[in-house]
Amino acid sequence: MSTLVQANILVNKNIERLMKEWTSPAYAFFDPTPCIIKNDGWWAHEFKCSVQGCKTTIRRYLDKKDAWSTGNMQKHVKSCWGDVVLQAADDAKDASEVCTKIILGIPQDGSITASFECKGKGKVTYSNRQHTHAETKAELVCWVSESLRPFEIVKDRGFQSLMKTGQPEYYLPSPTTISHDVWLVFAHTQQCIAKMLRLSDLMLNMHETDLTYQEYEGKINFTTDAWTSTNHRAFVAVLVHLEHNGVPLSLPLDIVEVAKIC
Repeated sequence: MSTLVQANILVNKNIERLMKEWTSPAYAFFDPTPCIIKNDGWWAHEFKCSVQGCKTTIRRYLDKKDAWSTGNMQKHVKSCWGDVVLQAADDAKDASEVCTKIILGIPQDGSITASFECKGKGKVTYSNRQHTHAETKAELVCWVSESLRPFEIVKDRGFQSLMKTGQPEYYLPSPTTISHDVWLVFAHTQQCIAKMLRLSDLMLNMHETDLTYQEYEGKINFTTDAWTSTNHRAFVAVLVHLEHNGVPLSLPLDIVEVAKIC
């Protein structure tokens, strides 16, 4: 057996032994097996964040007093996963519990639609931590939709300079991802509105016109508006007006082009 093979076997055995002692919850957010690197003559363990698309790695040099410290790992967990997740991880018994009880539950609450729903219309405030990936995608969906920005704007040099200066690892989704997320949020919102306005099967079977059996308990008003565009094409819009959680809403349901009369 060659010396190189023997050295690799010893390294792997040493890693396996150390991994049994790495029980801090912070390890659960990184790839289970670190890389062993040599930088300027110094050996180090390099831990890669397990979030898809995140390229952050944390190095721990083996000859230093803080070779077992997880402080930098926890800082990254806070910036990449958020305060709530880090707090929950700190309360966990070990890394195994974090993997089975916390991380597995994150995709359900960390989706683009969930992050989008957390956005409100109240006073604008700014967090002192970076957005998670889902929050970044939600903010971009809101921005390009409200401000009529093209999806390709995320590839703009000036925009990337503003977003990545001081934090070059900051995650920015591709235009294709933003386009997909806009449609995803639109479909989700459409389903929520349809559910709110949908009439019950009881009402449909009875052929009643009273809106007593619809899911929304208040009164619903519908309006239409017609106009002609600058290129002489006529359109009609249908809107619904209601009060939801004390907030008056006016929602466009559809816009159709009026057929040309010959």
